[in-house]
Amino acid sequence: MAPSKAEKSHSAKGGPFVSNLYPPVPEDRRVRRLQPPDGPIRMVLDTDTFNEIDDQFALAYTLLSKERIRLEAIYAAPFHNELSDGPKDGMEKSYDEIVRILERMGESAEGFVFRGSERYLPGPQEPVDSEAARDLVAKAMAAPDDEPLYVVAIGAITNIASAILLEPRIIEKIVVVWLGGHALWWNDATEFNLKQDAAGAQVLLDCGVPLVLIPVLGVSSHLATTLPEIEAHVRGKGAIGDFLAERYASVVKDHFGRSRVIWDISTIAWLLNPDAVPTELVHSPVLTERLTWSRDTSRHLIRCATYVHRDAVFQDLFRKLERSAPQPNSR
Repeated sequence: MAPSKAEKSHSAKGGPFVSNLYPPVPEDRRVRRLQPPDGPIRMVLDTDTFNEIDDQFALAYTLLSKERIRLEAIYAAPFHNELSDGPKDGMEKSYDEIVRILERMGESAEGFVFRGSERYLPGPQEPVDSEAARDLVAKAMAAPDDEPLYVVAIGAITNIASAILLEPRIIEKIVVVWLGGHALWWNDATEFNLKQDAAGAQVLLDCGVPLVLIPVLGVSSHLATTLPEIEAHVRGKGAIGDFLAERYASVVKDHFGRSRVIWDISTIAWLLNPDAVPTELVHSPVLTERLTWSRDTSRHLIRCATYVHRDAVFQDLFRKLERSAPQPNSR
């Protein structure tokens, strides 16, 4: 297969691959940015919240972790499956679901939740303008050089890729944590988030932005839970606990021998407790036209998760739900 225009743009000195569309990020700086955060962080969350039931858990987990995460904005991401008529409808339904969650957690949506893209990227150099992409550009460019903005994405990467294409300099200001694709050793990368907007995924993997990739099958797929566990540790834990339990029960009605993966909380777990989500530095994979992974050791480094310690993640989430629940009056 002939190399793309971007794949031809290797450094003249034999350095890491980065497309010439984007400002160069020195590899040592990128590696420093890819170290797990050791204190409170600024963060935005990009989520296709109505697509499944795991985004709701991830948003609640974020808002329950204010001791470490200062959430500055939530972006509604597009999606298209049996729950939507198309990407725009999926984005709008996700926006509404975000608002429902915020109401149950006593948070205001005004100036905090932004509508995202109404369609996927037409190509790897064509952004889709949206409120979300514009807000991300503004927040990223305002970030201090020594305090990157963490961009956690748990849906199609359209909003983030569009922001990067609208203002490529933001790659010097952000760290992206994305749940997308399958493990790098898997026989394909055709996971839902990635395959919806493969052009957006190529932008993310090729632009040189500090990226923490959390694969799905083989990695975050360890995050399975059951209806009895949800009933014991989520239901009854305030309005948000009941909401999450209802969302889970709506898709797992027969619990005999069944579990459900809550994939998206893996991204938040890495920020809160990196030991629970082991990672390693690897060269950014090449996403082929067949949506498989290919390797090229001349490319820049990213951080990629290799496993998730399921118990540690759920224990932290369940404890936070317990602590946040209103306590009965004691007499």
